[in-house]
Amino acid sequence: MQQPSPSLSRPGPSRRFSVAPMMDWSDRHYRYFARLISQHALLYTEMVTTGAVLHGDRARFLGYSPEEQPLALQLGGSNAQELAQCARLAEDAGYAEVNLNVGCPSDRVQNNLIGACLMGHPQLVADAVKAIRDACSIPVTVKHRIGINGRDSYEQLVDFVGQVHEAGCDTFIVHARIAILEGLSPKENRDIPPLRYEVVHQLKADFPQMEIILNGGLTDLDVMQEHLHGLDGVMVGREAYHNPYLLAEVDQRFYADEAPVRSRIEVLEALRPYIAAHLAQGGIMHHVTRHILGLFQGLPGARHFRRQLSTEIHRTDQPLALYDQLVTQMAERTQPQDCPL
Repeated sequence: MQQPSPSLSRPGPSRRFSVAPMMDWSDRHYRYFARLISQHALLYTEMVTTGAVLHGDRARFLGYSPEEQPLALQLGGSNAQELAQCARLAEDAGYAEVNLNVGCPSDRVQNNLIGACLMGHPQLVADAVKAIRDACSIPVTVKHRIGINGRDSYEQLVDFVGQVHEAGCDTFIVHARIAILEGLSPKENRDIPPLRYEVVHQLKADFPQMEIILNGGLTDLDVMQEHLHGLDGVMVGREAYHNPYLLAEVDQRFYADEAPVRSRIEVLEALRPYIAAHLAQGGIMHHVTRHILGLFQGLPGARHFRRQLSTEIHRTDQPLALYDQLVTQMAERTQPQDCPL
């Protein structure tokens, strides 16, 4: 087994491997499920706007289960004062990190100066970072693209990172493609234009004192480990959601943790009390189980598992009984090929 390569020692959580903030996906139910598979991966919330935190249901937007830690809060906004207020609330709530979203290409957030459009306003981002750092003692990080249309040269990327670094940010999570802010949907911006990993490696070479985390299109753990020869960490998005058992190898590969790996069946068994508690509080089972549909990806019975949880679960008045039956069926279909290590 490959041992972790040396990395910068910094306060706060380890960012060698993290699961990206994903709107509508990385909610507290998904994060609890993911934590049952990996104990060490750093998890991120969905992006939460400053307005939602300050004026909305704070318990909903900042709430989490203690088991989800280490956990980072991603904020969307550009008003330095509001971001500072939210950062204080995040620290009070026990979050391990505050992350500023400078990567979302949605036109819905551009109008409020949120997301990737902020790459065109480096001083605004720098002011926000300084305000956050002054307001709390937990680490502040920035997640951004390598550029946006109209501001996509390497020199402009260096200018952006340099200004934000001078304001007090040492950690940059870099999605290795530019964002096209007009004419492409957020979904299209996840695949167009091509990824340019070499730009992120060059950024690390030019700013060796910074912590540089690679994001964008990562699906293979071997490839991720190769990137760690030049970078400080990797962040995985869609693959960690659609193929969540990818996380089963993370603790041993990236953190040299020799603890036994939970099988898929053991993950389902460990999740059951959480589901039962959610139902007892008036929740709907689908709120949790929609996140686990890919658990058996590539194994016999995977389609049956998805179909039962996405359709049959809505037709029964005893969802936990169906869940228990499904766990038994999947145990019979997948053992002993259930554990990857």
